[in-house]
Amino acid sequence: MKTRITELFGIEHPIIQGGMAWAADYHLAAAVSEAGGLGLIGAASAPEDVIRQQIREAKKLTDKPFGVNVMLMSPYADEVAKVVVEEGVKVVTTGAGNPGKYLKMWQEAGIKVVPVVASVALARMMEKAGVDAVVAEGTESGGHIGSATTMTLVPQVVDAVQIPVIAAGGIGDGRGMAAAFMLGADAVQMGTRFCVAEECITHQNYKDKILKAKDIDSEVTGRSHGHPIRCLRNAMTREYLKMEKEGAPFEEMEKLTLGSLRNAVIDGDVKNGTVMAGQIAGLISKQQTCKEIIDEVMAQAEELLHR
Repeated sequence: MKTRITELFGIEHPIIQGGMAWAADYHLAAAVSEAGGLGLIGAASAPEDVIRQQIREAKKLTDKPFGVNVMLMSPYADEVAKVVVEEGVKVVTTGAGNPGKYLKMWQEAGIKVVPVVASVALARMMEKAGVDAVVAEGTESGGHIGSATTMTLVPQVVDAVQIPVIAAGGIGDGRGMAAAFMLGADAVQMGTRFCVAEECITHQNYKDKILKAKDIDSEVTGRSHGHPIRCLRNAMTREYLKMEKEGAPFEEMEKLTLGSLRNAVIDGDVKNGTVMAGQIAGLISKQQTCKEIIDEVMAQAEELLHR
């Protein structure tokens, strides 16, 4: 299936793996790229030497294009922005901010720049700045979220910009992919589905939590202070929402979640840790390799689109 995104990135399938903090390391990124999609290393708040090593390890596992997701709020963002240039990364996606200050450097290095956007206004601003594509991410996605749904956001962004649009949020199979294409997207980005991939380093407890999730198990914390995060319901979310309801100071609530994502992803504490996952978690019921996931999604999407 050829689209503007497969042509832009030089990949076989229009599937991008989300750059999930802690979960999206070089094992996952390389496996997704080897299977024909675009794998991403999630830089999150890691220092530059860690990201440099991740990039080099990914290159040992695949000679296909892969990218790095740069979290612009990271204290190491400036250094990581230079590392991706020095290490010859092909694609950079960005989250939590405006990548404007790095655009010239990245573009001169031939890097394709793709910001994640949650509004039409930001998509337009990014196109004007000269980015190559945007990821229109709906509120159904896991982690930090905006307020518009994928169904409403994607077609409005598609209508507003000329550059390719990648749909994200609530997409976990070929049906979601086919729907995204009907809305005008050129590719999809999936995070939660890849969290349960065999090659993903997430703790088995984390994977099992997603695999056992029901449609009503998704929860959003942090709405009261303007930093909403979607995760799966557990003891931590119940306590956090109780504190929000009681009007607890932000600093107290922050203490509750400090290091909680790592605790869940790496240590497997899915009771008190933060299990970031999208609303699509209830649809995901099996653990597969990245190749099996991509092949299944593509086969289902192509069948539906041919109808």
